[in-house]
Amino acid sequence: MRAVAQLGIPFEVSVIDVPVPRLQYGTDAIVRIDASAICGSDLHPFRAGAGSPTEPHLIGHEAIGYISEIGDAVQFLNIGDYVVIPCNNDDGHYTGNPDYYVPEVNYGGSILPGMLSRVPFADNTLVPIPLNASSDVATMLDYMYVGDIFATAWDGLGWSDFKAGDTVAIFGAGPVGLLTAYSAILRGAAQVYIVDRHQSRLDLAESIGAIGINFLETDPVQEIIAREPNGVRRGIECVGFEAQNEAGVQDSSLILKQLVNVTATRGGISVIGIFNEGMSDFNIGTVYNKGISVGTGYVWPLNTASELVALISAGVAKPNFITSSLIGIEEAPEYFQRFERGEEFKVVIIC
Repeated sequence: MRAVAQLGIPFEVSVIDVPVPRLQYGTDAIVRIDASAICGSDLHPFRAGAGSPTEPHLIGHEAIGYISEIGDAVQFLNIGDYVVIPCNNDDGHYTGNPDYYVPEVNYGGSILPGMLSRVPFADNTLVPIPLNASSDVATMLDYMYVGDIFATAWDGLGWSDFKAGDTVAIFGAGPVGLLTAYSAILRGAAQVYIVDRHQSRLDLAESIGAIGINFLETDPVQEIIAREPNGVRRGIECVGFEAQNEAGVQDSSLILKQLVNVTATRGGISVIGIFNEGMSDFNIGTVYNKGISVGTGYVWPLNTASELVALISAGVAKPNFITSSLIGIEEAPEYFQRFERGEEFKVVIIC
């Protein structure tokens, strides 16, 4: 079976042969994958050069397909059911109470090694969806994004204490940033601003009703404050620790400082992008003095899956608008490079 993997070389992925997964426990299911996406969080290990020739780093955590095998302890799923495989899977201790459960994080892990996937604790991990063999690709991809980026965007917006009628500023117009803007518009935002350096992404954001701001052309803080003198009610970080300034130099604290500057007193900030370490040049005092609340963390898609699946089924939400290319698995190395250069919005591997 073919799979996308990194072998220790930065900015390079390969397509390799891996063993076909088999059922190991009664709670397992095998999913025949129809489509899997390249995610922005895959770019972090891509840049670092994860894995090695002897221990490949298998890439993939966002997919959709149908169940081809189930273990004898699976109770609520059947062979042939179409399902979404979420980015974080159950570890056998799932509870819907977010105060007591921390999901096992599988970003870039081996849950989706290739065209088949063994999913442990399938009853609590897989998200059933109303698809069948005759459903079109666009509808399939709408549902697939429930497993990661749509759930991340939807939840991440909520971490800022967003309410209908709020103004929102989003920094980062990658797939999650675009879907955060889309989520805010669906949920009744008064105005949505989105900041990035790739004009094509900003053009796509404007096509759904957001105001795009290119930080290579203007200061985004000045631009937003000129339009919202008191600041926006909600600020959303959608880049993470690899944020860059207009000169292309990495500055992990840059967007956080900009968000504090554009967010109104008693407003809220959500940090969706990945941060692994602290930083010495971020002034928490300004956050305190403005009374800004901050929410962050990993997404747990099962907490919002039923809501998002219902919105898609009703025709209200169509997140597939972010898809830019459908490719075969052997094209993955080329399209990782394109995605890294900002030439793609969202790339999907059709299996």
